[in-house]
Amino acid sequence: MTLYKSRKKLKGSSQKIGKTFGFMSANTYTGLGLLFSLATAYFLITGQFIIAAVLFLIASFFDAIDGAVARYRKEATNKGAYIDTIVDRYSEAIVILALMLVVLPSFYFPSFFWAGLYLFGSMMTTYAKAAAAEKRVQNTSGGLGRPDRVIVLFLGILFTYFDPLFLTHVIALLAVLTNITALHRIKKAMK
Repeated sequence: MTLYKSRKKLKGSSQKIGKTFGFMSANTYTGLGLLFSLATAYFLITGQFIIAAVLFLIASFFDAIDGAVARYRKEATNKGAYIDTIVDRYSEAIVILALMLVVLPSFYFPSFFWAGLYLFGSMMTTYAKAAAAEKRVQNTSGGLGRPDRVIVLFLGILFTYFDPLFLTHVIALLAVLTNITALHRIKKAMK
């Protein structure tokens, strides 16, 4: 279910996206994504899930287009890609930390446990890839990449409007799948 593998297929769309949204710099979109993630966290904590879902969708959109804009504007650099990656981690962690503060029904364990496990798995998925690259081992494979996590979490936040237990289930699912993805990347890097 990884969207990461579809990146090459979407390359033509990337140029159109870059042209359409190229009126601002990629770094501006990256910064806006972080701001919208902070706003998402606020509305999650206050229990306003529909607003949180919309803001999360906007933050995710900005995160998705910043690279296309950088390439279109011929401003793509290793430094910019690095900053984007770091801001992505902060954005994701901010939202997950907010989920740890949301009072949700338990699913075998309290929801904050699942959110903590999700945060750990999310960071380990990224770290396993980075550590492999540092050791010059190509390793982008496996399961649930960031775009996939964004979609699943968006749906979880959105449907919490109808039943808060749904978000607990989504967080638990993400907790398990992110850790499986991290372990898969570690195993593949070891080969």
